[in-house]
Amino acid sequence: MAVSVLGLAGSFRRRGNTALLLEQALVAAAEAGAQIERVDLCRLKIAPCIACDRCRDTGICAVQDDYQAVYARLLAADAVILASPIYFLGVSGWAKAFIDRCQCLWARKYVLHQPLPPTSDGRPRRGVFLSAAGSQRTPFSGAVSTVKAWLQVLDAAYAGEVLRRDVDEAGAIAQDAGALAEAARLGRLLVEWPA
Repeated sequence: MAVSVLGLAGSFRRRGNTALLLEQALVAAAEAGAQIERVDLCRLKIAPCIACDRCRDTGICAVQDDYQAVYARLLAADAVILASPIYFLGVSGWAKAFIDRCQCLWARKYVLHQPLPPTSDGRPRRGVFLSAAGSQRTPFSGAVSTVKAWLQVLDAAYAGEVLRRDVDEAGAIAQDAGALAEAARLGRLLVEWPA
């Protein structure tokens, strides 16, 4: 069975910098034999977590919107790639809303002590973070901490990252051969992950 890789695009720009990094990673994963899927979070209606705590009883988010469909795909995936630009030292609002809604997974794991479903390939879940920021400084630590905490709830190993600063113009990352190559390498790594 092919490894399934879910790419979550957290930017509104379909041809923006993080979208191009995500495309490189997904194409490389597909070339390595993966079944890939891309979800553009900005095209969906995913409300923020409302802290109702109903997930503590069921392990399922009670808010009904597009989250449920992506949640099902996330649990079915062997690997996940989150691609998000940096907004005020964190991931985009679309990405953060999705991550926060995964509170139901936290409740499932730590309150209800229910294991997550196993991966289809029998290997541990794994994830990658791809990001670009317009800042000339290094604004990634907050976003990386958020992504690592989210992946931990998913029982997913943090397989790597591509973080590029001082890239503000849409599509400018296409001139950064190193970033594109690293995104592709990480896409392949998700497929070739050791058992």
